[in-house]
Amino acid sequence: METKAGRRSLTGLLLTWGVTRLLLLLWVYKVYVFPGPDVTSDVSVIYQGWYDVLRTGTFPQSDVTWQYPPAAALAILSPALLPFLEYTQAFFLLAFAADLAVLLLLLYAGLRDGRRLRGAWVWVAGVPLLGPTVYSRYDVMVTAVAVAAVLAAARHPKVAGALVGFGAMLKVWPALILVGIRRRSVWASAAVTVAVVAGVFSVAMPGAFAFLTFQRERGTEVESLGSLVFHIARHHGWNGSVLLNYGSVEFLGPWVTAVSTAALALTGMAFGLLLLWRLTATRFETHTAADAALVAVLMFTTTSRVISPQYMVWLVGLAAACLCFRASRMGVPAALVLVACFVTVLEFPIWFADVVGSTPRGIGLLLVRNGLLVLATVIGMRELWQATVPKHTPPPPAPDQTPTPARETSTSP
Repeated sequence: METKAGRRSLTGLLLTWGVTRLLLLLWVYKVYVFPGPDVTSDVSVIYQGWYDVLRTGTFPQSDVTWQYPPAAALAILSPALLPFLEYTQAFFLLAFAADLAVLLLLLYAGLRDGRRLRGAWVWVAGVPLLGPTVYSRYDVMVTAVAVAAVLAAARHPKVAGALVGFGAMLKVWPALILVGIRRRSVWASAAVTVAVVAGVFSVAMPGAFAFLTFQRERGTEVESLGSLVFHIARHHGWNGSVLLNYGSVEFLGPWVTAVSTAALALTGMAFGLLLLWRLTATRFETHTAADAALVAVLMFTTTSRVISPQYMVWLVGLAAACLCFRASRMGVPAALVLVACFVTVLEFPIWFADVVGSTPRGIGLLLVRNGLLVLATVIGMRELWQATVPKHTPPPPAPDQTPTPARETSTSP
């Protein structure tokens, strides 16, 4: 009976994946038009523009929207693998292939003894909730590398380390996977990979690390947690503006620098809490690396000055990796992430004009989405702490303080 039930579950999973991914492809190829602004323009305009520069052997050093580590060039150049297709067509197919790769990884992990398919279901359901944005950004490719690293951590530490290092050179955040890993071989492998990839690009292509300057000068993006201050302030006389700046729609004007600085300070506090957890945690199990990675990326995403819709792909991938393990305690955070994905597609792209205009509907969507992320972060950190940090128990009394029973004395008549 269990075998038949398992087969039905697997069949349903694959059918759901096939139907939802066909719908995503129909959207990005514009057979059907998704409501809101065209999310595929990043590929047809920005990515293709970078592609034209990168294939000349240099990074787009004069373009402030290039804000990625050097290995990101490989993702942007990847459509060259399909020379018989136009750039955008090839990119969408490669994003689809990365999506499929994540599914296969989760199926492989979920069908082993002691695992389950719940993680694969999280991925199958979470990706289409974000709409065509998933196939219109290279984040799904980075997520595939990160999921592979998390799932390999227990059995193949050196491979996991190499994947973490390569992922960090694609988009930095996969480095957070190391937070929950104790094996030195993983850290060493990651460090070697980063050094090799960074060295190769530094020698081969000028401008490999120009992105560091561009990232430092970013402001407060209109979808971030800190942006809610200005969305509300616009209704009370704040005279700033909303403009496309450094590749995203940001607030510019009075107090923006202060709010951005506060967001950076909040991120620093989050990392401090992660460090405290790492120093006090003693119970590490096979699922701990995945759980810690999700919590760390939730902290980074929630406190960031920028919460772009594609960031949600990272969270869906890591949540799916967590729930491959029966003992994972990330069930509630994963559910909150899925709900946040649905709210995200409402605020971008469907009602993004309301977000930019700070209308009550736009503000309400951001309050709900960002509130869900904050709640997922708090619950995830609490569950991780309770599962890994031993509760304080009072020390036993010292020998000289141990009470001794009173001697019985007898008196003779």
